[in-house]
Amino acid sequence: MKSLSALKSEWSNAERQVAFLEQAGHREPFYKQLAPLGLYPLRPTETSIFQVNLGKMCNQVCRHCHVDAGPDRKEIMTQETMQKCLEVLASNPEFKTVDLTGGAPEMNPHFGWFVEQIKALDRHVLVRCNLTIIVANPKYNDLPQFYAKHAVEVASSLPFYTSDRTDKQRGDGVFTASIQALSMLNEAGYGQINSGLVLNLVYNPAGAFLPASQAALEAEYKRELLDRHGIYFNNLFVITNMPISRYLTYLIDSGNYEAYMDKLVASFNPVAAKNVMCRNTLSIGWDGYIYDCDFNQMLELKVNCGSTHINNYSRQDLQNREISIGQHCYGCTAGSGSSCGGATS
Repeated sequence: MKSLSALKSEWSNAERQVAFLEQAGHREPFYKQLAPLGLYPLRPTETSIFQVNLGKMCNQVCRHCHVDAGPDRKEIMTQETMQKCLEVLASNPEFKTVDLTGGAPEMNPHFGWFVEQIKALDRHVLVRCNLTIIVANPKYNDLPQFYAKHAVEVASSLPFYTSDRTDKQRGDGVFTASIQALSMLNEAGYGQINSGLVLNLVYNPAGAFLPASQAALEAEYKRELLDRHGIYFNNLFVITNMPISRYLTYLIDSGNYEAYMDKLVASFNPVAAKNVMCRNTLSIGWDGYIYDCDFNQMLELKVNCGSTHINNYSRQDLQNREISIGQHCYGCTAGSGSSCGGATS
């Protein structure tokens, strides 16, 4: 077997990442954990979330980013592909929530138009905003007002309520900019009692460990952010770091890869397995290809059925498909579970 350092240089593309994750033969294959639970093959339940990646362009380069997003990424969803997404939404009312992600989704030049068109279809819109985009350029300063006007739910990464841990993970000065952006969102009504404007924060561990209790961390965040900065928010989503892309690089460089993967496997939670997000979510890539989840999208594991692109969308094919799984899926079933909406058990 090749050394980790030798393998690391080979997984510059998604296929090699998948092969790398599968190479440790001593670990139980993920599907063998599902079989005794009656969950293999894993299939969708009621699909209600339509997640759309508007592009990999971002104003930040975060250490834990599984999208490998940054200012140099040019992949961006076209307005034509957005229109196809709207057509699918119009004819499939089971999708109640449209989850817009990136990169920084706001950097797509058609972002505002797309949000308005989705709201015209009477769907709930959630935007994954990195916060710093709001203050990074004057043209984005009015985002809080735009979000409020369209009752957009905002979910934003904030690794911790102090600058040292946040900046270590997301870059120098990010914490200060994030607090400024959160203040602007609060001023627009977000996180305020009875405003109806939902502001959620997202926590990812800064190292090679599983997150603590979501409820406990949320209480701690609310107390500290209010006392230190006068910031209000609604919920904290606690997400386990997935061993792919930049975080995989970190695990290998720090010598934590084997121990972290063993920890994920040992912490497998059957309840979390039943509630994994790929069962109620479809993930649409910036180029229109369809995936079971955002993580499969980054590993280029397209849906396992004939309807692999938004241009040939088939509700029947997708509802009857077998969900593509692999060793990375242990990241969603460890401990209290993990999804784009936080813990699952």
